Amino acid sequence: MEFQKMKNILLLGSGGRECALAWKLSHSPLCGKFYIAPGNAGTEAYGINLPVSYNDFEGIKKACIDYKIDILFPGPEDPLVAGIYDFCKNDPSLRHIIVVGPSKDGAQLEGSKAWSKKFMERHNIPTAAYKEFSAGSFEQGVAYIKRSELPIVIKADGLAAGKGVVIAQNTVEAVKAFRAMVMNEQFGDAGKNVVIEQFLDGIELSVFAFTDGTNYVLLPEAKDYKRVGEGDTGLNTGGMGAISPVPFADDVFMQKVTQRIIEPTVKGLKDEGIIYHGFIFFGLIKVKGEPYVIEYNCRLGDPETEVVIPRLENDLVELIQKMQDGKLNEVTVKHSPKAAGAVMLVSEGYPGDYPKGRVMTGFEKVRGSLLFHAGTKVSGGDVVTNGGRVIAITSYGDDIKLALEKSYENAALVQYEGRYYRKDIGFEF
Repeated sequence: MEFQKMKNILLLGSGGRECALAWKLSHSPLCGKFYIAPGNAGTEAYGINLPVSYNDFEGIKKACIDYKIDILFPGPEDPLVAGIYDFCKNDPSLRHIIVVGPSKDGAQLEGSKAWSKKFMERHNIPTAAYKEFSAGSFEQGVAYIKRSELPIVIKADGLAAGKGVVIAQNTVEAVKAFRAMVMNEQFGDAGKNVVIEQFLDGIELSVFAFTDGTNYVLLPEAKDYKRVGEGDTGLNTGGMGAISPVPFADDVFMQKVTQRIIEPTVKGLKDEGIIYHGFIFFGLIKVKGEPYVIEYNCRLGDPETEVVIPRLENDLVELIQKMQDGKLNEVTVKHSPKAAGAVMLVSEGYPGDYPKGRVMTGFEKVRGSLLFHAGTKVSGGDVVTNGGRVIAITSYGDDIKLALEKSYENAALVQYEGRYYRKDIGFEF
């Protein structure tokens, strides 16, 4: 590694994704002083937590100035969609900071499902057929639903905390969901416009590109498990576990993904003059051997990060510097030959209402796994639960099965009242 100045880093966020990123960034020889805002009980092991919300731009500005920050790394989508990149680049006191993430225009890939569908249309990127409707075109939307093949997908256009997607099995359910979003304002402004799209029947995976706006590198791919119940049953969650690599994502399939989806996306953003420096998350589905885009995200996924980042062997701070210099074409990304499996421990009642403040024990008994805290905090000297998804337990193995066996062995050791986790992550493989 050529000599480079150490960087003071501020990571925004408080989830399992941010804990995994904190673990990775803190181990870089290029990492200087390291701060996480607001962080959680786990991130304290890697840096200094700051009591600043990741949506508080003025608070972030003050922290960047006070702590002489060189790299600002937004973990969640909210600050990116709200324009944290533009906020920094338009402020003379922050302009020098490397922001790991797209401009507000680029973040529309995630911030507006209608915008991203139109982007895919413009650049011939394979995705499900769709139409966009609003309150003003409610009756046309109902008519579209009634003549569409079932099941059908109803999506709030904007950010709805992962709850704005309904896969309706019948027309009554579809119209009810559509009405709730656009007429009853179920998700506020996020549901003012609704995308109604064809249901694609296949198997899903997540692919991650890191781009400087012209060049890109691919991180390890992953598959997460959204349903709360075993056998992929029950309500959708933010993710109950993840695996990497994905057995069905072979070289032939990934070549199709690269040529038909990743390259047209990066080129399309550049051709449209959109500044995009950071991660592009491709939520994909494999249908009869062919890849389609279900959704884009403008950041890394959670819990996918908890298996992707442990398998990335490159120095992440060095990658960020290469991104800033527009030199990702000079980088060869190395993926660990080991598999990684993550199991998410959650609070009872999740994804509905759940208690907080349950004391956690057993951390010292864990051997051979990484603990990535999500919904935790320190209270009165104890680590206590502070969210629905509480902690991800990630392990390496020679294959997915062995990695998950180790994660389950250690999941049994971390205790708190009402603990729940799926015992069948990776069941298809």
